[in-house]
Amino acid sequence: MKAIVYTQKGLPIEDPHSLFDTDLPKPAPGPRDLLVAVKAISVNPVDTKVRARAAVTEPRVLGWDVAGVVTEVGPQVTLFKPGDEVFYAGAITRPGCYSEFHLVDERIAGHKPASLGFADAAALPLTSVTAGELLFDRLGDKEKGGENDILLIIGAGGGVGSILTQLARQLTAMTIVGTASRPETREWVSSLGAHHVIDHSRNLVEQLHALGIKNVTHVASLTHTDSYYPQLIEALAPQGRLALIDDPATLDAMPLKAKSLSLHWELMFTRSTFQTADMIEQHHLLERISSLVDNGTLKTTLGQHFGVINAANLRRAHALIESGKSRGKLVLEGF
Repeated sequence: MKAIVYTQKGLPIEDPHSLFDTDLPKPAPGPRDLLVAVKAISVNPVDTKVRARAAVTEPRVLGWDVAGVVTEVGPQVTLFKPGDEVFYAGAITRPGCYSEFHLVDERIAGHKPASLGFADAAALPLTSVTAGELLFDRLGDKEKGGENDILLIIGAGGGVGSILTQLARQLTAMTIVGTASRPETREWVSSLGAHHVIDHSRNLVEQLHALGIKNVTHVASLTHTDSYYPQLIEALAPQGRLALIDDPATLDAMPLKAKSLSLHWELMFTRSTFQTADMIEQHHLLERISSLVDNGTLKTTLGQHFGVINAANLRRAHALIESGKSRGKLVLEGF
């Protein structure tokens, strides 16, 4: 099968060997695996981070956002059958999806939204699972609940933030304050359902006070947590919750003590990495996302279509993500 791989970490994306085309054996499904013919993929910041940092001894396939068609199933599979259209983010401990065929455990896959093509569907899984787990598992909110809660989303215009804003607005009664700095991003966040949009390049607490908000009860910090950390602690109400997904070099938990603030990490790969007993919750979450898309509650966050799935186009996508200037999800489709 066709595949795009890297064999040396840390090469600049301009180097043709940073990602290159090759052929690999077609994999065979394990007991609970689906063998999926990959139709479209999305590129995420995690792809660029792994390529830069993770040493390899053999060619490694990256990629953790897929939409495709099931071609074979393992003997213990009960949730899917050949011919089903699926979408999922996969497991970081297994080969990724920059390939014609890909294996995924059925417990972390969902049926693709019927109303979306493969490219639009491929933009959703990783960010949707992250946002859903962050909102309901880490921050502890409940559907239709949170009428007295205020959620501050740092980086609400990004991939995860765009889904989180929609989920929080559509499924809870929380007041949502999103941050964005550029006019077009502020407009985007507002269109997704944020009640208020403030500028993360200015003092957050002062802007909240100007809105008549003394404290927020929940914070989802999706980017540059170390830069905003003191302001987030100040903004949070006593016994509030702070959840984050990024990678600060250090994070001192002691300032949280005075207000009894709780700190929560979200990594959507945790369940698949550790084969947790509740791993199937990702399947249930993706099924829920699929139905919310099909009934018009959620919309895809596809930003740019980068053409067919090959090394040249993937290098372009990695370069744009590394530039920090990408908007929406970057999707590639077909081989």
